[in-house]
Amino acid sequence: MPEDASAARAAAEEESAFSHPPIDPDASAPYGDHPDQVIDFYAPRTDAASAPLVVLLHGGAWRARYDRRHITPFADFLARRGFAVANVEYRRGGPDIPAQNTGDEPASVPPAGRWPETFDDVAAALDALPELAREALPSADARRVVLTGHSAGGHLALWAAARHVLPADSPWRTDRPAPLRGVVALAPIADLGMAAKLEVCDGAAVQLLGGQHSFAERAPYADPALLLPTGIATTLVQGRADRDVPYEVAESYADAAARSGEVVGVTLLEDVGHFPLIDPAADAAAVVAEEITQLAF
Repeated sequence: MPEDASAARAAAEEESAFSHPPIDPDASAPYGDHPDQVIDFYAPRTDAASAPLVVLLHGGAWRARYDRRHITPFADFLARRGFAVANVEYRRGGPDIPAQNTGDEPASVPPAGRWPETFDDVAAALDALPELAREALPSADARRVVLTGHSAGGHLALWAAARHVLPADSPWRTDRPAPLRGVVALAPIADLGMAAKLEVCDGAAVQLLGGQHSFAERAPYADPALLLPTGIATTLVQGRADRDVPYEVAESYADAAARSGEVVGVTLLEDVGHFPLIDPAADAAAVVAEEITQLAF
């Protein structure tokens, strides 16, 4: 496809994904004292006595201008398909982040992520979730939990599922695998090294780890491609036409998993870009729901 046509299609996909009004949750609960330490809950729109719980981590290159509201239509889409949904907010990079966290990128590019707060929050949210979900979503089945996330949230989903294989001195390490049915990562920034090489999202992967000077030191604590095998069923869903997070990033993670002895599923969607995966109006969202269903039921 010509470059102009490809860019126009990507812009139209993004416009469609962001055209839906935010959907208010059925309940919300804090997991910490910071305003961003909150989880929104969506009850399943069915009469089932119990429902699988989807834990959702939004994307946005770990930058503050993107919060959980943009993914609420997708959360509602999953709830209408019979899932209980927990939409997790976490601290992202913003104007108040020190300049050292911007790496070598232009000053006009907002910094990505907070080290270590972004990781602190995701770990704390997942640790607090079972109790919070019991109170907010009585119909959620804690035995059927699927972790999913889009883009930067896909990275965080893969990372959260790998906490039991973090280095021994990591404050986020757990002593056993998380009780998950699996992970469905959507266009994830799954391999930080490859993402840095490709300058994904204006160097966001480098910024997330505090800049070039700290990237190599922190990567073993943060890069899912270095935290394998996990022993947890994992599927990546990726648009082959994704201009934001090229499919080479997902393939690099899958290759790393194979070298570790683990099989990771990769569903590549032709003629699909970055945002249809979370757009309730797009066919790709139904593919995502089916991937989640296969793990949850």
